[in-house]
Amino acid sequence: MTAEVTAPPPAGPDAAPNRNSQGRSASRYGMLLRYLAVRLLLIVPTAWILVTAVFFLMRVIGDPISAAMGGRLPPEQIAERKHAAGLDRPILAQYRDYLVRLLHGDFGRSQDNRAIGTVVVDYGAATLELVFWALLVAFAIGIPLGRYAATHRDSAADLGLRLFAVLVYAAPVFFVGLLLKLVFAVKLGWLPVAGRADTDVELALRNVSPKTNILLIDAILYGDPGYVLNVLEHTVLPALSLGLLTGGVFLRLVRINLIQTLRTDYVDAARARGLSRRVVTGRHAFRNALIPIVTVMGMYIAMMLGGAVLTETTFEWKGLGYQLAQYLQARDFVAVQGIVAFIALAVAVVSFVVDVIVALIDPRVRF
Repeated sequence: MTAEVTAPPPAGPDAAPNRNSQGRSASRYGMLLRYLAVRLLLIVPTAWILVTAVFFLMRVIGDPISAAMGGRLPPEQIAERKHAAGLDRPILAQYRDYLVRLLHGDFGRSQDNRAIGTVVVDYGAATLELVFWALLVAFAIGIPLGRYAATHRDSAADLGLRLFAVLVYAAPVFFVGLLLKLVFAVKLGWLPVAGRADTDVELALRNVSPKTNILLIDAILYGDPGYVLNVLEHTVLPALSLGLLTGGVFLRLVRINLIQTLRTDYVDAARARGLSRRVVTGRHAFRNALIPIVTVMGMYIAMMLGGAVLTETTFEWKGLGYQLAQYLQARDFVAVQGIVAFIALAVAVVSFVVDVIVALIDPRVRF
C-alpha cells in the first residue's frame, strides 16, 4: 500500500503579497534593532573617551592635594595625604583604579568627605529642572518663530528673526543672564535677582515629604500656591538665559528645513490637489521639518548642561553646575573630576535616548 501524497492547496492571490509585506516588516524591524544595538554599544567607548580625557586633563593641572593644600600645609603632611589618597602611585595605576571605581558607581569623594554620588543626587535635580525649563523656552521661541520665518521668506520679519537667532546664539550665556538681571530684576523689579526661591520658601520646602529636590514639585506637594508662584518667578530669568541659546539654533533649523521641505514634490502634489497653504504647511511640511531638531537635541542638551555652569553661577541657582564652580574655586579636582564624569555619562545616555526617538519617527536613519 502506497502512501498518498496530497498537494498543498493553491495559494490565494494575496498570499505572495502578504509574505512580501511580512518580509519587509521583519527586515525593517531587524535593521531597527541593529541600529539601536550599535548605538547602545557606542555609549561605552563614548563615555570611556570622555572620562579618560577628564582624568588626564586633571592630572596635567597637578595632583589635587598639592593644588588645594599647597602653601597651607608643610610638605610632609602633603606627602602623607598624597600617599593616603594613592596619588603618589604611577599614573596608569591611578587610572586603572579610577575606572574600576567608576564601574562600581563610585565617583570619588570631595575634600569635605562627601561622596560625589550624594552631591549629584542633592544638586542634580536642580540642574535637571533648569534644563527642562530652558528646553521649553527653546521650543517656544525656536519652533513658531522658525515656522513664521520660513513662510515669510526674505521679508523684513524673516531678516529680523535670522539676526535675532544669530545674536542669541553668539552672545555668552553669562552676559545674557547679567543683562536680563539688570533689566527685569534691578531696573524694573519684576522678577527676583537670584536663587531658586526666597529663603523662607526654601527652608519650608526642606520639610516636604517625599522630597524630590525639584522645588516646583516640592512646592506643589507642600500645598501653598504662594510658594508655587515664588518658585516659578525665580525660574523665569535662568530659563530664559539658558533657553535663548538653543532657541536661536532651533529657529534656524526649523526655518531652513521647512523651506527645503516646501520645495519637495509631495508638497507640490498637495498644492495641486487644491489644499490650502495652511494645510500644506502644517500637515505635510512642518512635521518633517521638525525631525532634524529631534536629531540634534541630544547635542544641544549637552550644550545646555555646559551652559548650566555659567547660568547657575550667574543666578546662584544651586544646582550641579553651581556646585561644580564652587569645587573649581576650592581647587577640589577630585570632586570636579567626579561631577564631570557623571555629566559625561549622562550626556551619552541622553544621546542614546534621542537616537531611539529618531529611529522610531524617521525610518531613514536605519539605512
